[in-house]
Amino acid sequence: MSEAAPGSTANIWRGLRKHRIALLSLVILVGMIAACFAAPLVAPYAFDAIDLASLRHSPTFTHWMGTDELGRDVWTRMLYGGRVSILIGLLAALVGTGLGTLIGSVAGFYGRWVDNALMRVTDVAYAIPTLPLLILLSSYSGAAVFSMVVIIGGLSWMATARVVRSEVLSIKEMAYVVAARGMGATNWTLVVRHIIPNAMGPLLVGATLGVGNAIMIESSLSFLGLGVQPPTPTWGNMLMDSQATMASKPWLTIFPGLAILVVVLAINFLGDGLRDALDPRATSPVRR
Repeated sequence: MSEAAPGSTANIWRGLRKHRIALLSLVILVGMIAACFAAPLVAPYAFDAIDLASLRHSPTFTHWMGTDELGRDVWTRMLYGGRVSILIGLLAALVGTGLGTLIGSVAGFYGRWVDNALMRVTDVAYAIPTLPLLILLSSYSGAAVFSMVVIIGGLSWMATARVVRSEVLSIKEMAYVVAARGMGATNWTLVVRHIIPNAMGPLLVGATLGVGNAIMIESSLSFLGLGVQPPTPTWGNMLMDSQATMASKPWLTIFPGLAILVVVLAINFLGDGLRDALDPRATSPVRR
């Protein structure tokens, strides 16, 4: 049986399995995502069910993570909030990665004045202070999920554009691309079938890390009251609701904060593992 190609799925999986922390992170992520998106099936209550007899109740067998200031079950709201936070993270990373890939591939492939113009646009976008612009845009957008995805994704494409441009500049001069051009392949064919697939390694790692970054941004905006608005729960607005009782009712802060920490750390470790698996030169000691 022939050995798998360096960039094949089998080879990537083989490399990822050697990175135990990344593999554990993948299991944790899959488990958390599955639990969150199965919330209507596994949550014991409705996310907006109010129990005035159990206001800010500490964790019990009835309410595993306690209740909030309206008597709503924190475990249930964690599951439903995770659906929103993770969905925004995934979609925003998809938007940012897609836009960055488009701009970077066009700049790298055509070069000259096209490259110069697009990279100057990227430099200008980098120079704009992101957080104030996010706050300004979210305050006028109504903070709906779709708006948050567009805003976060639309302001997170610059790093991807630079990475893709660098990869395309290198790949387009390789022998197989030159041969395909000599055989009459169109520019579209060259980019889609030959260049982008061979730049997929850094793209995949960047997209993975972009999910964690988007979740952090959404949580920060929600904590400031500028993200998705209650009663729709997110981990960020759960933190916002609990800030007045951080000392006296710590479980209201600990559980959503811990969820954000675990997910973002797991995504970062997974991205590290993917980088090592996709780079045959990588010699990370974690893999030993």
